[in-house]
Amino acid sequence: MASRSQSGAGAAFAAVTVLFFAWGFITSMVDPLVASVKGIFTLTDVQAQMAAAAFFTAYGLTSFLGAALLAKIKSVPTILFALTTMIVGCLVMLLAANVQVFALVLLGLFILASGITVLQVAANPLAAALGDPKYSHFRLTLSQTFNSIGTVIGPILGSELFLKGLEVKHGTVVTDAVRAQALAGIDMAYFWFAGLILALLLFFWVSRRVVSAAAPASVGSGNFFALIGDAFSSKWALFGGLAIFLYVGAEVAIGTQMALFLNSDAVWGKSDALFALPFIEYAVPQDGVVGLSLEQAGKATALYWLGAVVGRAIGSVLLARINAAKLLTTFTAVAAGLCFYVFAIGGVTAGYAALSIGLFNSIMFPVIFTLTLERSTASEAATSGLLCTAIVGGAAVPLLVGLVSGANGYVFALIVPALCYVALCLFAIGAGKAKVLRAEGEMASIH
Repeated sequence: MASRSQSGAGAAFAAVTVLFFAWGFITSMVDPLVASVKGIFTLTDVQAQMAAAAFFTAYGLTSFLGAALLAKIKSVPTILFALTTMIVGCLVMLLAANVQVFALVLLGLFILASGITVLQVAANPLAAALGDPKYSHFRLTLSQTFNSIGTVIGPILGSELFLKGLEVKHGTVVTDAVRAQALAGIDMAYFWFAGLILALLLFFWVSRRVVSAAAPASVGSGNFFALIGDAFSSKWALFGGLAIFLYVGAEVAIGTQMALFLNSDAVWGKSDALFALPFIEYAVPQDGVVGLSLEQAGKATALYWLGAVVGRAIGSVLLARINAAKLLTTFTAVAAGLCFYVFAIGGVTAGYAALSIGLFNSIMFPVIFTLTLERSTASEAATSGLLCTAIVGGAAVPLLVGLVSGANGYVFALIVPALCYVALCLFAIGAGKAKVLRAEGEMASIH
């Protein structure tokens, strides 16, 4: 009986890990989607960034609701609800691609992201709980690794589906054939997403008893307003929330404009500099035309997210030896410096600098999270809920960057994330001087 239970828990953990991969993959597909809808619907930069805004607004509106729902109905029903919501979002995206209405794209992305937000709230503690408690951190780290792999693959496949033959530079005309091909790619992508999510939903329904038995017994208070009041009572919870807001905003703004940035003539639009990198043609094949097409630029965005994967591995080693606040100070300062370099110098080398920012983004979210939890006077549940809500920065900052790029160009627009990283550097310095209320070992596992 024990071996059967362990086998069931192992299968359930494998399914949860697929969930981590799926939401990383789906989220990173927003990057090429922003460039795609700009051409399909003939949008300004700000209008195109509304796709990212619709997606990340969901975090601001549903994080606390997801936590309250999890507390009331527990892990498996919450996951089933989240997956159902994601399927509805995919179906709305299918409708949007077929009727060619941008407002439906925004609605579909918001519904899809709402499901992903609730899914994250439920899946993180569940991944840690499915198996021997001694290996909970290993299991969660493994699941998060697959999430990161999804963020690397997403832009490559998304660019292949959404950006083939599409160009959005000033004066370029998007033909009906190219527009139809891009819409067909969106239709195909979200059709298969719906199928994958449906398969996962059926698995969790069939194995709900095994998963429920392994799920955490307590997941905190379900009182929505009490959680919010507790979170807002803490100065450091608010500081941490602002830091997460700025970090996610900067990361998403850079990612969603990276294809447009690299494709611009001011960077690699008329240069083959990217192909000087070893092995790059495996991810970004050359097309025989000098300069980076929008499709190639979209695929190159994967390097930005790959940098975050590599940086996370390096950062994990460094964090075992260096004070977290000091390391965050260094990483945010370097990221700010890279953005200022792009803003001030521009040119071909700016492409390498912009892609390198992902390497230094890598540790920011988890370190901001833990530094805040250590210093917050609010409960961990309330603080965590506020920090997850602050991911809504991924909706606000990209819109500002789109406004700046529309008026002054993609190179100039990196001044906005540069200022975000400067503020994050100040947060890290302040955290290093602030009183620690909870030692790291005393905190519950929150990721």
